[in-house]
Amino acid sequence: MRSKQNDPFVVVIVGAGPRGTGVLERLLSNAAELPPSRPLSIELVDPYPPGGGRVWREQQSPLMWMNATAENITMFPDETVTCEGPLRQGPSLSEWAATEGGCTEVTCTTFATRQVQSRYLRWVFDKIVAERPANVSVRVHATRATQIEGHTSTRQRVWLEDRDEPLKADVVILAMGHLDAVPGKDHQFLADFADRHDLRYLPCAYSADIDLSRFRPGEDVLMRGMGAAFIDLMVLLTEGRGGEYHEREDGRLRYVPSGKEPRLHVGSRRGVPYRSKMSYRLVGDPPPLPRFFSAPEVDARFAGRDRIDFWTDLWPLMAKEIAYGYYHELFTAHPDRVTIPWEEFAAAYTDLDWDGEPMRALIEAAVPAEADRWDIAALDKPLRGLGFPGSDELQEHVRDHIRADIDRRSDIRYSADLGAFLAMLSVYGQMPLLSSVAKLPARSRVADVNGWWQGFYEYFGSGSPGERTRQLLALAEAGIVRFVGSDMWVEADEEKGVYRAGGASTPDTVEASALIEARLPDADLRTCTEPLLRSLYRSGDATEHVLADDDGYEHRTGRLHVSPDNFRLLSRNGSPHPRLFALGPFTNVRQFATFTRPRTNALPFRQNDRIARDVLDFLAAQDRAPRLAQGYEHGYSSGAPGRVPNAPGRGRRRDGGRVTCAG
Repeated sequence: MRSKQNDPFVVVIVGAGPRGTGVLERLLSNAAELPPSRPLSIELVDPYPPGGGRVWREQQSPLMWMNATAENITMFPDETVTCEGPLRQGPSLSEWAATEGGCTEVTCTTFATRQVQSRYLRWVFDKIVAERPANVSVRVHATRATQIEGHTSTRQRVWLEDRDEPLKADVVILAMGHLDAVPGKDHQFLADFADRHDLRYLPCAYSADIDLSRFRPGEDVLMRGMGAAFIDLMVLLTEGRGGEYHEREDGRLRYVPSGKEPRLHVGSRRGVPYRSKMSYRLVGDPPPLPRFFSAPEVDARFAGRDRIDFWTDLWPLMAKEIAYGYYHELFTAHPDRVTIPWEEFAAAYTDLDWDGEPMRALIEAAVPAEADRWDIAALDKPLRGLGFPGSDELQEHVRDHIRADIDRRSDIRYSADLGAFLAMLSVYGQMPLLSSVAKLPARSRVADVNGWWQGFYEYFGSGSPGERTRQLLALAEAGIVRFVGSDMWVEADEEKGVYRAGGASTPDTVEASALIEARLPDADLRTCTEPLLRSLYRSGDATEHVLADDDGYEHRTGRLHVSPDNFRLLSRNGSPHPRLFALGPFTNVRQFATFTRPRTNALPFRQNDRIARDVLDFLAAQDRAPRLAQGYEHGYSSGAPGRVPNAPGRGRRRDGGRVTCAG
């Protein structure tokens, strides 16, 4: 019989989707940090299949696509990742598809279906589990975690739905991804209005989970939001109902309706869809990034300041970095469209402030064509200042805008846009590492960083595959999709019993019998439907991240407050919980992206490695600390966690062991 000192350490990961799988991979790769005499048991809790989880599960429509090309998706940290733990080499989605996956239709530039992505994620999960060290076991519980109990110095009890006995865990890691939410006041009002007048209302939700059958053929349906969620719903309500696309002689698409489609009236703040994905690669040399916006250099620049301003301090550096990526590609790939060599331009560019007249003069002299100059203001709000006498004129203008976007994003002559996007990726990746952000007023962090900058980044770089944008244009030309304009508003007309919508682009309005919120739910601890998070919030073991200024301004983010240094949950009194960790979009530590691009030193890999090593260090410290009198099962000494010097077996792989699935 094994002694208490040799009983397994237990780590529970709540959430077995891509983020939970990524944390599991780092735990298994770093497991040699533990004493060889102590086994490790890892318990994953998720009602959805491991690997894909809820959003990426295989059981969804084959019409749902990935939003990144197969070559730009990987679950394996490569040699560019700067982390303390050993690296694990593995294929990207495109490499897996060509070998183990047997998906010959998937190439480097393919936007694979989410079903294919789900199979890749499950393969990754099975592979890392099969390669785990011999003293580590992995078990999957196909259910939901509902509550966590336990003192900071004792094992935690993780209660599962429909289970009589809890899991006992030394450490719990929350990696649940996006959350559902109970409709807020405004959404509930619109839902109640629909019930009173026999209308249809759909609050923010995930496309794979939605029953769209209630939206009737030919019905006028309002849709708020023109990002990725809108594209998913558009596909399901059109092609998903039997409509077909045919190639025209001019290369455009023509949509042939099935007669089962509703008529979609769509709008948003910008009033236009996200920019289409670029179908080309860089022609010139990759820009050396970061160049002007690296976290250490920016923090050093503002080291002596108590407060900084986004627009006068941070944005000029961000804008200079993004434009640098743009012009690097323009000069090195298309030298016939500039007047001086790149080296000469770069030397002058480096010494100038972004927002000064000398910089404008340099760009105008070196880049003769105005269309070749980077203009972020024009990109940001394409309908700003434009007014149309009626809806028909607005439709024509937005269709022209979409045609121009499709052409630009598929024409290698505009590869400088990709240079700008790569620089945006670099800036976006540096932001979570930037301690200077804390020197911004809370108002600015809400409105400028999490608001404008996040929105612009997604608009420019997180759009749909070009084929989806071509389909949207075909639907607009067929009259299935109509555009409401910028700054869309919606009201409920009690007298007529209809929804009414309009915008700033035209005085015309549209009435409809249905309304869809084409956005994902916002993470909110107070209104989420996740029982585990609600119970932690009620008990005070978890708290909401709140931003506040000295003048009394306060903004409740709705996100779980964790330490940005080590991802430990912060309690209501501000103290970190030594045994509870969390990371993902429901926390205040923003993640870089859903999936990581190979060879980019991707932030999620570094985050996953940090949390895994902190967890293992904590466990190793518990092994060294003296046991409490009541024994291992009832508690630990609260010895401080620390690094394990000269840990035996570091970096070695040990094969064997078992994996079981419970429930």
